[in-house]
Amino acid sequence: MGRGPSIEGRKNAEDAKRAKVFTKLIREITVATRAGVADPSANPRLRAAVDKALSANMTKDTIERAIKRGSGADGGAAMEELRYEGYGPAGIALIIDCFTDNPTRTVADVRHALTKHGGNLGTTGSVAFQFSRVGELVFATGGNEAAEEKVLEAALDAGADDVVNEHGESTVLCSPESFEAVQQALIAAGLSAQHAGVGMRPSNRVAVPDEALETLLDLLEKLDALDDVSEVSHNALLPAEAAS
Repeated sequence: MGRGPSIEGRKNAEDAKRAKVFTKLIREITVATRAGVADPSANPRLRAAVDKALSANMTKDTIERAIKRGSGADGGAAMEELRYEGYGPAGIALIIDCFTDNPTRTVADVRHALTKHGGNLGTTGSVAFQFSRVGELVFATGGNEAAEEKVLEAALDAGADDVVNEHGESTVLCSPESFEAVQQALIAAGLSAQHAGVGMRPSNRVAVPDEALETLLDLLEKLDALDDVSEVSHNALLPAEAAS
């Protein structure tokens, strides 16, 4: 009878996953610093990146080193922010945002992942028109009407544009410019988001044929595993259990 993975093996896998998350967060902080100023209180994008890093239990020393690198104080290699557009299996539209110090490597890795899963890179603007940049805050409300009502009331009072209730979650939508104000107002109302950030949201979701679902999920996992990839947006309507 086969034995499951050892405790040490599971811990090593968890450590490797955590290290990969930290790599992405450090790059995000570095690029946010370079795009603005090194003071989170005066750079909303950097503040959001720092908040995300703190939520992932990154130490303040590591965060400060990333900010220092982004300001050019340590002479580190320049990081670029790149966006690729393309299609996955069943014609699912993809926007792949990256932070990299080697664009040649990054585009090769992204192209390889797409072609291996029946997708392809598109030209700039080929799928972006199907998405809009919005602020999103996702709350686990479990379909509880009272919990949903609390989120709705607090969100509208904070100046949010809409609240979408589906799959046991309440998603607050707002403009990128008002994201931080809405987030702080919801925190003040005693609400804790399980995900918060500014990203690309599709105007419509597309159902995925059963025969393409496993391939698409594998592609999304492979793209997310690439160190240079910071975020992948898509217009697939995934089953609730696959999306969670």
